[in-house]
Amino acid sequence: MLKIKHLRKNYGNFSLDCSLEIAPGCITGLIGQNGSGKSTTFKAILGLISIDGGTVSIFGKNIQEFSAKDKQDLGIVLSDSGFSGYLTVNDIIPILDNLYESFDKAFFMEQLQKFQLPFNKKIKEFSTGMKAKLKVLIAVSHNAKLLILDEPTSGLDVIARDELLEILRDFMEKDEERSILVSSHISSDLETLCDDIYMIHNGKIIMHEDTDVLLSNYALLKTDTEQYKNLDKQYILRYKKESYGYSCLTGQKQYYMENYPGIAIEKGNIDEVITMMARGTQCVN
Repeated sequence: MLKIKHLRKNYGNFSLDCSLEIAPGCITGLIGQNGSGKSTTFKAILGLISIDGGTVSIFGKNIQEFSAKDKQDLGIVLSDSGFSGYLTVNDIIPILDNLYESFDKAFFMEQLQKFQLPFNKKIKEFSTGMKAKLKVLIAVSHNAKLLILDEPTSGLDVIARDELLEILRDFMEKDEERSILVSSHISSDLETLCDDIYMIHNGKIIMHEDTDVLLSNYALLKTDTEQYKNLDKQYILRYKKESYGYSCLTGQKQYYMENYPGIAIEKGNIDEVITMMARGTQCVN
């Protein structure tokens, strides 16, 4: 569906070198700190910025060869893009109807009513949540095969986020070949939505894992200095010095539960994995 090989972009003191793949029928998350390269990757995928090397292919075709017709199969949400705030929803419906051959006007209007988005109010007067839902509804209303969503839930309250995630789940249920690439700072969104997750740090992918594996097998080991000294570190991904001793990230929770019953083991979540992978020290056995 989407394949990126060593996508490179240099900005002064920042260098991106990213490789990832989105399979048909999958929702893939891209996580990382601000400035890690998420938005740069999205813009490069879409040809919005020039690249310094590597390849991007969507639907088996190099992005540089994409025609206007090919782009009909993409649904895009970027944080810094959208229709003019002086337009109303009624104003943009005929625009969408002309832009997209497969625009489903009836579905779009049905969803607007479902999520209580006004037809005659200027978009600049919408709340943050209303603007976000409108962007996503536009992306899913023309039978796209691939959605590329950069921080679609940013700034939303828990109810608005849940409604937006519902839109995305409905989109996937209608066609098992559809795919989504989504970035988000809100780990709970990714945990419930994504099949797999890539983590980017300082412009490079440093982890790729199935979400189920991450949530079931990853853990934080809390040890004192003596326990850390005697710890088998072959499955320790990162460690960090703490006031009590050490915090260690592992992807093999069961191994340490079985072999080190005296060590405190906490179930890992995406936020903790991000923190440890970004700030922890790589363990060299």
